[in-house]
Amino acid sequence: MAAEALARDTVRERLRELPGWSLAEDGITRSYRLASHFAATAMVVHVAQIQEELNHHSQLTLGYNTVSLNVNTHDADGGITEKDLELARRVEAAAAGHAAE
Repeated sequence: MAAEALARDTVRERLRELPGWSLAEDGITRSYRLASHFAATAMVVHVAQIQEELNHHSQLTLGYNTVSLNVNTHDADGGITEKDLELARRVEAAAAGHAAE
């Protein structure tokens, strides 16, 4: 059964609860800056663990001291679903523990 995409207005409203996250053409996105490459790598591992727990995976990019995510649901033709917002909430909570900005 395919997931149901949320209306873009609904997504915009819900993103107000997730500062730093924004609605892009192909998903919801967020970039974090960390103190070092090692800190960024540790956050990537933590995000990967969250994604495994939720069985929902994003485009996850590691830079020198940055971590970027682009989240959407392939089963909803690339739309944004509750699963995407839950992943964003979990990542946002984890980011605080990594002192990510």
